[in-house]
Amino acid sequence: MTNRRTFLAQAGLAGAAMLIAPKMLSAKGINKVGLQLYSLRDYLPKDVKGVTAKVAQAGYKEVETYGYSKKDGFWGLDAKAYGELLKANGLVSPSGHYGYESYFRTGSTEELDSYIEAAHTIGQTYVILPWMSGDLIDTADKCKAIAKKFTTAAEYLKKANLKFAYHNHNFEWKPVDGTTFYDVILKETDPAVVKLELDMYWVVRAGHDIADILAKNPGRFELCHVKDADKSNVELNTEVGKGSIDYKAMLAKAGKAGVKHFIVEQENFTNIDAYVSITESCKYVKTLSV
Repeated sequence: MTNRRTFLAQAGLAGAAMLIAPKMLSAKGINKVGLQLYSLRDYLPKDVKGVTAKVAQAGYKEVETYGYSKKDGFWGLDAKAYGELLKANGLVSPSGHYGYESYFRTGSTEELDSYIEAAHTIGQTYVILPWMSGDLIDTADKCKAIAKKFTTAAEYLKKANLKFAYHNHNFEWKPVDGTTFYDVILKETDPAVVKLELDMYWVVRAGHDIADILAKNPGRFELCHVKDADKSNVELNTEVGKGSIDYKAMLAKAGKAGVKHFIVEQENFTNIDAYVSITESCKYVKTLSV
């Protein structure tokens, strides 16, 4: 039987646990690690089925696509067949990189509509713009015009139950008439609909602080690219955890800033098998907390 003294002691322990629990539970492990398939661009066109199986075997649960066209599909498979391939391997694709710059040049939605159809077919949420040509953002006025079109594109995608996001490189921080394209994006787009995929490697290459950007813009970044810089040559990538970027600290900050998808990308492999490399990165990211 629980007496009064025992009850009070237990209550005290429970109260202490309530105070401690939020701190203990505020961080969680990253179980669903994604892979930007551009990492395997030399292999996918030759054997999309075999490569997809190896991605799953490497420990990934999510993939981010690239290079889709209505004519060629996903490396020779139409969207329906590719979606079935993902499902057969226990994979999902929350996001894809799609080159719909034509929308920003001409206002035509023909290309974008084909990407919307593909994204719906394979169950994606984000239709990500991976790049913006320099001639469209080489003045402050052009930057503002493109930012306005970002919001318009995002609203168009929202009507299709999809999300717009923009993926950065380092050129977005190049000075333009006293500002930068990235500063304009943050100031001139509607944060409710325009999301951003933060490529952390390219932030470092641009000479900026990842933690500072995340802290100043909570909720803007729902995805991030986890790509490490080789310690001896920053222009090269290496396996996550082996390079010069402190991802243990960065991903914890990213989680607090609202990042939902952590996507490994490696643009080159040096003296290591590509599949061994992506497996090592996946295992390392799973040891981290957000």
